[in-house]
Amino acid sequence: MRHSIPDKDRLFVARRADFRCEYYRIHTDDLFLSFHIDHIIPLKHGGTNDSGNLAYTCPHCNQHKGSDFATLLNDFTDVVLLYNPRTDPWDTHFATVDGEIIAKTRTGQASIKIFRFNQPDLIILRRLLSQTGRYP
Repeated sequence: MRHSIPDKDRLFVARRADFRCEYYRIHTDDLFLSFHIDHIIPLKHGGTNDSGNLAYTCPHCNQHKGSDFATLLNDFTDVVLLYNPRTDPWDTHFATVDGEIIAKTRTGQASIKIFRFNQPDLIILRRLLSQTGRYP
């Protein structure tokens, strides 16, 4: 059963994020598609609709994350949690170099893998936005 998030909570989450995707930091004004509210810890894994578990996200990130909150790196015993915008400083885990998002930590590496931040079209978009002062 899908649990609806009230409009006032959606607006709170969007404002808290300054209308930027909390995963890869693109602004809602720079995409033609509507942004989503993501459950950082999905409901099926015990997450809640509490604002502390909600993130403002672009459709690309929301689609690729799905109900993931961790992934495997290197082998089948290396479980790494994904970036959590409520508890993890973005700059601790990532850097941006010429439009590419670079991992600084294992959490960054896991998140780049799942979110597919560095698809060629996204790198080009971030480069163009950076040149105009719109990214990050």
